[in-house]
Amino acid sequence: MSLFYFDTYAIYELIEGNENYKPYAGGIALITTKLNLMELHYGFLVKYGKTAADYYYDQFEKFAVEIDSDIIKAANEFRALMRGKRLSYVDCIGYVLAKARNARFLTGDKEFQGLENVQFVK
Repeated sequence: MSLFYFDTYAIYELIEGNENYKPYAGGIALITTKLNLMELHYGFLVKYGKTAADYYYDQFEKFAVEIDSDIIKAANEFRALMRGKRLSYVDCIGYVLAKARNARFLTGDKEFQGLENVQFVK
């Protein structure tokens, strides 16, 4: 079974029913972090309200993995290396964590298009 790291973009698009994300709705293993769930929760809180935000946070929380200090340091190094791009700390942590866990980084964020280990889906 293929393992994918879902960034916030990917989770959001899956929930919203983006047809391009249907292949990732089942038959795969997924991981994310609570930081991505924090971003997702905020987005849903603003757009749909507390009930929806809490519901989706709770649905994806079981897929959240811990972030250790080595991942944080490597994410900062990656962000510094890529400082010409507009990459968030959360996305850099996700990208580095995906590589460390042998997972593909699933995103539609254009800043990651063409990078190694990225499954880019719009």
